[in-house]
Amino acid sequence: MSVDVQAIEKALITGKWSEELTTASDAPIVKFAQNVVNGDFSDLRTSPSRDLFAVTETSGAVLDRPLAAWFKFSEVTPGTLTAEEELLRLTCAVACLHAFLQANWTGPDLNIKPLDVLALTPELSQLVNENFLHQKAVAELAYGGEPAYHLAKVPIFLQLARLLLDAPFQHLRSVPWWRLRTWRIHEQVLDEPVAVPADVMASLAPLLDSFAAEPDMAGRLLLEQGLLEHYVGHDKSAADYFVRAARATQLEYELTGAPGKRTKYQQNDITQLILLAESRKRDDGSDANAEPGGEDETKGDSMPEATGSPSPNPAMPETLPLNDDTLLEQTAFTSSSTVGTPGYRLSHIDPAAQPALHPLDQCILLALCLNVKNLSPAHGLTAEQMAPYVARVISHPRNWSVHTMALLLRSRLEANRTRTVERSTLQLQALVDQMPTADSTLAERLLYVHQILLPSKWEMEKELAMRFLSIGVVRSAMEIFERLEMWEEVVKCWQSMERSDKAIAIVRDLLEGRKAEADTVIARGKALSDSRKQVLDTAREAKLWCLLGDLEPEHALEHYTRAWEISKESSGRAMRSLGGYYFARGNYADAITCLRRAVAINPLLSRSWFILGCACVRQEDWEGAKDAFVRCVTIDDEDGESWNNLASVYLRMGEAGKVASEDDDNETVNAAEEARSEDAEKRIPFSNKLLAFRALKQGLKYSYENWRMWTNYMIVAMEVGELSEACRALSRVVEERAAKDGAACVDEDVLDKLVDAATRGAGENGSGGGDGNTELAAGASRASVTTGLERIVTDLFERTILPRVSSPRIFRARARLLTTQGRYEDALNAYLNAYRTGPAGTMEKGETDVHKWREAVGEVEEIVDVLRNFGPRVESFNWKLQARSIVRTFMGRTKDFEDEPEWSRLTTLQEEIRKED
Repeated sequence: MSVDVQAIEKALITGKWSEELTTASDAPIVKFAQNVVNGDFSDLRTSPSRDLFAVTETSGAVLDRPLAAWFKFSEVTPGTLTAEEELLRLTCAVACLHAFLQANWTGPDLNIKPLDVLALTPELSQLVNENFLHQKAVAELAYGGEPAYHLAKVPIFLQLARLLLDAPFQHLRSVPWWRLRTWRIHEQVLDEPVAVPADVMASLAPLLDSFAAEPDMAGRLLLEQGLLEHYVGHDKSAADYFVRAARATQLEYELTGAPGKRTKYQQNDITQLILLAESRKRDDGSDANAEPGGEDETKGDSMPEATGSPSPNPAMPETLPLNDDTLLEQTAFTSSSTVGTPGYRLSHIDPAAQPALHPLDQCILLALCLNVKNLSPAHGLTAEQMAPYVARVISHPRNWSVHTMALLLRSRLEANRTRTVERSTLQLQALVDQMPTADSTLAERLLYVHQILLPSKWEMEKELAMRFLSIGVVRSAMEIFERLEMWEEVVKCWQSMERSDKAIAIVRDLLEGRKAEADTVIARGKALSDSRKQVLDTAREAKLWCLLGDLEPEHALEHYTRAWEISKESSGRAMRSLGGYYFARGNYADAITCLRRAVAINPLLSRSWFILGCACVRQEDWEGAKDAFVRCVTIDDEDGESWNNLASVYLRMGEAGKVASEDDDNETVNAAEEARSEDAEKRIPFSNKLLAFRALKQGLKYSYENWRMWTNYMIVAMEVGELSEACRALSRVVEERAAKDGAACVDEDVLDKLVDAATRGAGENGSGGGDGNTELAAGASRASVTTGLERIVTDLFERTILPRVSSPRIFRARARLLTTQGRYEDALNAYLNAYRTGPAGTMEKGETDVHKWREAVGEVEEIVDVLRNFGPRVESFNWKLQARSIVRTFMGRTKDFEDEPEWSRLTTLQEEIRKED
C-alpha cells in the first residue's frame, strides 16, 4: 500500500499521530515517523535512517572538512529522489531537531548519542569522539559573527537537522516550515540574534495559502513566523503575525474590566482588568479534552494554587502558591452573566467561570502578552496589562510546555513587586528543577514547543542567576554563571563586588588554559592535531579577548585587534568594541570603518548603528548618518534619541540628499540651532524640515519627558507652520523645566511669534474691507484658523506659563493677545504686570547703573502711553492717577540721576499728565 506522504507531513508538524496512517501502510518510514511523533528517536540508530549519516571516507583528512562534506545527501541532484525517500530525510531531520530540543529545552535526558547515529568507518571511529563532534558542531553553528553556546548538549543534532533541511526537496511542501523552526532554535543558541535570510520567510507564503481550509494549521504557521520576528526584534511585524494567527484560529479575546477583589480584606468590588477569551468549537471536540492534563470546559477559572495545594494533575509543572497575608492568590471576580457592555462579542462570558481554551489559543495569548511588553514602555502599567493574558492561560493547564511558559512569564511579571518577588524567584527555581524529570511524556512536551518562546535550559538558569543578582544574592548567582561558563556575567559579578582584579585573572586563566573550562579543551586536544586545535573555539576565544579589552582599557586596542585576528575577521563583537574605542577617543574615521564592518556582520544591533550614525555626524557625512539612524529606528522604533538625531541630520542635508554647505565648526547636532540659523531658509529645503518634523514627532512618543527634544520639535514646528504643535511643545518644555530654570525655560521669541500669528489673522479679518465673495471667504477661513490657534495660545498662557513663571516679555505678549480679543482691562493689567516685573518696576533707591536707569525711563514712558490708550476704555479706572503715581514713584526712587539728560523727559512727562487733568 502507498504511503500518504502529506498526512505524515501534517502529523510531524502537529505532533499528533492518527492510527489510520498505521493501518493504511506497513512501510518502515511510517513506523519511523510514528515513533518520531511519539518522541522516540531510537530509529536514528538503525537503517535506513543511519544510512543517511554514513561517512564513507577512510582518510583522517575528512575531519578537517565541514560536516556537510562528510555525507552524500547534500550532493543529491534535485528531482532524483522519490517522495518516500524525501520523507525519510525530513523525518530524520525532525528526529535530530527534536532530540536537540529534548536535550536542551524540554527534558528529560536524551537516551541516544551522536556516535550511535553516525555510521563511521573503523579508521574514523578511532579518531572521532563525542567531544570532537561537539566542538565541530559548535564551531559550525556560529553565524553572523555570533558564537553558539559552547555547553549546549549534542549540538551535532541541530547541525545535522540544518544540513538535511538545506538539501533540495521536490515533493514535500512542509520543508520550508521546518526550516523556519530550525532557524528559530538556531537563533536561540547564538549569543545575540542575527538577521535571518530573506528566503526563510518568503518561502512560506505558498504554504500559508494552502491552509485556507485548515484554521489551526494556518494559525500555527503565522504564530511561529511571529515568534521568529519577535525574537530578532521586529516587533511590529511580530504583532501583525500574532493578530493574524488569532484571526486564523478564530480566537475571540477582549481586554476589559469586571468587578472583583484583589486583597483578602477588600469589602467592595472594584473594577479589575481581565482578559475575556473563548476558543472556537473544534469539530473533533479537541478543545474539551485535547491534551494530557486537560480540564473540562465547564470548569471555571479556579486556579490550582488558589487553595495553596500543588497542581491537581501530576503531568503539569508545579504551580507555587503566593501565601501572602494581604493579596489573594488570584483576583476574585464577581459572577455575572452580563458583565460585558451590550453589543460586545464576549459579553456572555462570566469572568468568574471562563471556559477552558485550546492549547494553541493559549500559545497565541502568551505571544500577545510578549508583544505587549515589547511595544509598551517599561513601567508598572505594562505589567498590569500583561498580567491578564498570563492569568487567563494559567487558570486552565492544558499542556506541560505551555503551562511552563505561562508560569515563566508570571515569574517575570512578579519579579519587581515586594509581595511577589519571593514566589517569582522560587517559581523560576522550580521550573529549572523540573526539566530533567519525567513527570510528563516527551510527546506532550514537544507538542507545542514550537508555538511558544520557551528559553533553553541554560537561558532559564541564567535568568535565575540574574534574579538572584537583582535581590542581592551575588554569590549564588556567580556559582550558576561559573557552572554555565558564562564568563562575561561572572566578570560583571566580580565588578559589582569591586574586584576587577579577580575578573581579569579569570579571563587570563581562560585564555592561557588554566581555568576549569580549559580542562575539557585540553582533554579534547590530546587526540587532535595542532592544525585542528587552532580552528576550535575561535569565536569564543575572540569574545574572551574582547572581554579582556573591556577590563584593561590601557591595552584595549591591542586586545580588540587580537580578537579580530583570531576570529579571522568574523567577530562582530571585536569590530563593535574597536568602533567604540575609536569613537570614545575622537578617531571618527577609524570608528566608521570598524562599525561598518560590525553592522555588515550583524545588522540587528541598533547600538552599533547608533554609534555609527554619531560618528558620521562628527565627520559631516550626512548621508551616512541618515542611513545609520534610519536603520536604528527600523530596528527599534521606540528609540527616541535616534529619531531626534535623524531629524537633526535632515536639517543638515541639502536637497535630494546632497550635503549642504556648512559655515560653522560645531560638531554637536542640534535641530533647534540648525533650524534657527540665519540662512536656514536658504540652505534647508522645506521637504527636509518636514521630514525632521515628522521624525521628532515620532520620537517624542517614546521620549515624552525629554525637554531637549521638545525644544527641537518646537523650533522645527514653527519652521514648517505647525503652530499648534509648537504651542504644545512650548507647554511641555515649561512643564519640565519651570521648577529649575524659571522664566528662562520660555522661548520668548517663539512665544512672540505665536502671539503674532494668533493676532495677525484676527486683525486682518477685522479690518478687511473687501466687498467680493472671494475676499469674504478668505477672511472667514483666516478667522476660523486663527480662532483655533488663538484659543490654544490663550490656554498656553493661562494653564501652563503664568501659573509657573513670569517675565516682562511674557506679560507683554499676553497683553497683545488680550488686546486683540477686546479684553482691555485684562490687557491693561498685563501691561502693568510687565512694568512691575521689569527694570523700572524693580529699581530700588541707590541704583548706580546709568544704562539700566535709561532703559527704565523708556519703560515708564511706554506704560504711560499704554495707560493713555487703554485707560479710557476701562470703566471705573482712573488711569491718570495711576500714571502720575508711576512717574512720581519712579522719580522719587532715582533722584540720584537728576543730572542726567533723560531726567528732563520724566519732568516733561509729569507736566503732560498734569495738564491732561
